[in-house]
Amino acid sequence: MPDFAAVPEKSMQSSQPPVARREPKPTTLHGVTLQDDYGWMRDKSSPETLAYLEAENAYTAAAMATTANLQAKLYSEMLSHVKETDESIPYRLGGWFYSTRTLEGCQYAIHCRRQATNADQNSKIDPSQPEQVILDVNALAEGKAFMSVGSMAISPDGNLLAYSTDPTGYRQYTLHIRDLRTKADLFDTAERVGTLVWAADSRTLFYSTEDETTKRQDHIFRHTLGSAAADDTVVLYEQDERFNLGIGRTRDGLYLMIEAGSHTTNEYRCLDSANPTGEFSLIAPRLYDQEYYPDHRDGLFFIRVNDTGKNFRVVTARPSAPGRAHWGELIALDPIHPLEDFDLFQSFAVTTRRKLGLPILEVLRFKDATPHHIPVAPSLAASSLMVGSTSSTQPTFASPIAIAFPEPTYSAGSHVNRIFSTDVYRYSYQSLVSPPSVYEYNIARDSDETPIGQSKLLKQQEVPGGFDPALYASERIWIEAPDAVSQTGSIPVPTSIVYRRDTFHRDGTNPLYIYGYGSYGYPLPVGFSPTRLSLLDRGVVMVYAHIRGGGELGDAWHDAGKMAVKRNTFTDFIAVTEQLIAQKYGAANRVAIEGGSAGGLLMGAVVNMRPDLFSVVLSHVPFVDIMNTMLDATLPLTVAEYEEWGNPNEPEAFATMLSYSPYDNLEKLSGAPIPAMLVKTSLNDSQVMYWEPAKYIARLRTLKKNHTPLLLHINMDAGHGGASGRYDYLKEIAFDYAFLLTQLGVVTTP
Repeated sequence: MPDFAAVPEKSMQSSQPPVARREPKPTTLHGVTLQDDYGWMRDKSSPETLAYLEAENAYTAAAMATTANLQAKLYSEMLSHVKETDESIPYRLGGWFYSTRTLEGCQYAIHCRRQATNADQNSKIDPSQPEQVILDVNALAEGKAFMSVGSMAISPDGNLLAYSTDPTGYRQYTLHIRDLRTKADLFDTAERVGTLVWAADSRTLFYSTEDETTKRQDHIFRHTLGSAAADDTVVLYEQDERFNLGIGRTRDGLYLMIEAGSHTTNEYRCLDSANPTGEFSLIAPRLYDQEYYPDHRDGLFFIRVNDTGKNFRVVTARPSAPGRAHWGELIALDPIHPLEDFDLFQSFAVTTRRKLGLPILEVLRFKDATPHHIPVAPSLAASSLMVGSTSSTQPTFASPIAIAFPEPTYSAGSHVNRIFSTDVYRYSYQSLVSPPSVYEYNIARDSDETPIGQSKLLKQQEVPGGFDPALYASERIWIEAPDAVSQTGSIPVPTSIVYRRDTFHRDGTNPLYIYGYGSYGYPLPVGFSPTRLSLLDRGVVMVYAHIRGGGELGDAWHDAGKMAVKRNTFTDFIAVTEQLIAQKYGAANRVAIEGGSAGGLLMGAVVNMRPDLFSVVLSHVPFVDIMNTMLDATLPLTVAEYEEWGNPNEPEAFATMLSYSPYDNLEKLSGAPIPAMLVKTSLNDSQVMYWEPAKYIARLRTLKKNHTPLLLHINMDAGHGGASGRYDYLKEIAFDYAFLLTQLGVVTTP
């Protein structure tokens, strides 16, 4: 990323874009020949490849040189809305309260803890004891351009921290174990680790590892403190290339759980946490297109499962007989409102459902629970005696209590709730105009501050710099989109909108920004962003399109935008754009769009389909070279992705994917006016390889006839998520917004 104050000297010479060498390489499959002229860019070690990428960066730097002052102004604005020195709400785990701090001038977080006054659930932070820093990521990042912490796990006795680090952005993590009493890292280590969990003895650590080439998490290991990684025991190896392994623990701490999961199917194995050398037992064998998620309470597994419908139900089973034949229904399937999550505690549970695409939290009290003063669970070693116990009766709930939310569009969900035996529940809430907040709902605790059945605000993110939420408004509308596959009928697509009240004119003159994703069943978050204020304050109307392929309306919404019907994702986005213009939310000639990763695929597909509809495109780490990537099973993640996109070795899937693959359909743009485009990637990206956007831009340049800018920027020190430091990340956003505002012709002062 070029500095705001100056452009590198070599960039000043780069007034013309680099021209990539063409080396035709045909691939024939199912009677179709695919032509790839730029496959040579895959050689990351090649001086030619690196020189070409540097030339692209130099050209982009030169093209953006005139926006240096605007970038600096945007960065200053964004930073003014960030409380640089801050601390998260502490949460209780064992005898400690844990939190995360940030300090002004420091790029990374500092993880801390303070001792609790006692073992009771109503205990507070002991003010007489000093804060203990358990991990300062700034210290880990010294001398490095990138630093990411992956997993963190505190041992049950509170003395050890297992954590993993990635210094490149390739998401290849190294395990470390720190003795929190001495603050020294032990010699225990392992490579390519994923999930981490301690057994009850605080000496046995389980972890998953990935294959070096495919990056699939395929092994679970058991490590004994003080031993070498070479001596670690393989607990499980997953052979099916569609499946990844992960390990965790039930909230009550009694069971370790291994999940083997693909995009559509999973299964779990469990083990008494107090018996770490034992054998994991299968709960229920995998069945195609079924998922289940178990937790444990009082001798019963509580399992959220989609066996009778996409929207999930909850069943129970005894650990001694956990299979499907023994499941008893606790919460029936709701065919309209998907059950997105089920949080289980000693005296209550909380369900998260989607109603009209918005999350709804409902508190369910167990009728057999003690109403007040629930005791803290005994130590893991003692409570492990309960493992395998049987319950002769099915638990029942009192009437559900819904936690209400006031705004038309928002995000809400469970916050950090690590204590199983508690009578309070923490949840988070934010919206397009309300900063992130953490609330505590009182289930049954005697309290002078918060009556039972009410919520208390614990913390709302402070937004300095003169932010006034009353200046902004949000809306949620439904836009009819055609069915792209059947060509019959239409379906309403939820759409979230935010704007500044005094700069929005419902006359079709405002600049319009639309963000989309629409893949993997991922519900697009409707959250607050302080950086977004720089666009809103300049009159930009910002829109989030909850298109098919996402998860806003449950698994059925995902299924309606993947595999053979993936085109629905793209036509939904186009329909949303057209209707927003028709309803005068923005100007037809001032439309900017943005998406990243699978959302970058969305950007490429809709530009190929309707280049006339969009003025500016921001595309981050875009998955645009679908055919070449999905035909190469040696690349990271490819085989597992067959369940999202299809297997191109099958003729029908091949034809479907080829019909929308952005890289393979660029010829459709020949002679057409192409929007201004800024495409960004990272050299160390392990999810969407850097060469996909590089090849895409090189090919697009051979077809482009108009004079709008076509820029590629490669972060040479990062991975899929871009810069890791928070200040560096703000500079990246300022860079993006400077491009967007300039191309939209927006006045550069609020």
